[in-house]
Amino acid sequence: MPLSPYDIPPQENKGKWFRSHLLGREIELGELYSLASNDLDLLMAETAEIRSDLDFKEKNIGKFRTAGYFLELARIIEKRRLLDN
Repeated sequence: MPLSPYDIPPQENKGKWFRSHLLGREIELGELYSLASNDLDLLMAETAEIRSDLDFKEKNIGKFRTAGYFLELARIIEKRRLLDN
């Protein structure tokens, strides 16, 4: 169930993006609300892997933090979808 742009908080409409290798493209933060469940699962798996690699944190703190934000928001969205069904 895609949400309208008005349902997405303004701070999530900023140009924050994550380059997903599993999805083969860049994902904007606001796109998380309209991703299909399978794509959301892949994104959560990919970002969880990045967050679990503490050596990567030292190499690329920006991507490590961005992955954490995307992972947490994806978890929130997934929980809401499960509650709505």
